[in-house]
Amino acid sequence: MAATKTSYAIISVGGKQYRVREGEKLLVDRLKTDEGKTFNPDVLFLGGDGDGTLSPRTQVTAKVVGHVLGDKIRIGKRRAKTGYRKQTGFRAHLSQIEIQSIGGAAKRESAAPPAAEKEQPAAKPKPEATAAPAAAAAPAPAQPPRGYDDFTVAEITEKAKRWKVEQLEAALKFEKKNANRKGAIAALESALATKQEKN
Repeated sequence: MAATKTSYAIISVGGKQYRVREGEKLLVDRLKTDEGKTFNPDVLFLGGDGDGTLSPRTQVTAKVVGHVLGDKIRIGKRRAKTGYRKQTGFRAHLSQIEIQSIGGAAKRESAAPPAAEKEQPAAKPKPEATAAPAAAAAPAPAQPPRGYDDFTVAEITEKAKRWKVEQLEAALKFEKKNANRKGAIAALESALATKQEKN
């Protein structure tokens, strides 16, 4: 189905679904994409003009306008007759995105890069081609376990015992750089110390 001005799409971003149109701006959970960069979310449904397509082959292009903090939520606790009172706050880490195109324009943009990629390998001289396997043989940097950024502190504490040293170090680095949760950092450092003692 060709996208028209009245078209809308239902996309999935960060495990949540959003109904969007071209030019719309919306707040979603914090994305790893840098500000000003574009990305293509999963398209679940394309509709408009009275008909729709489930699991379409259409692309939606979205741009990350900026990373922001949500409104502060205040959490108060008290216990009767004891004088116990405690107040904490929470602000969600969000990203503001803008839907740039639905359908046709995105398809043309995505079709252009593969043609350019095919031309590049032919233009490279042979000495560089021999250097490429040596670079490929270098080990890839360790990554935190898959889905790490969705884990709660309790899950990290439980699962960290089974992770390798490289995964623990990568997860600790990621945690300090992005989320900075004290409980998660303590659990990862403890698991890392245990692993290093065994070795």
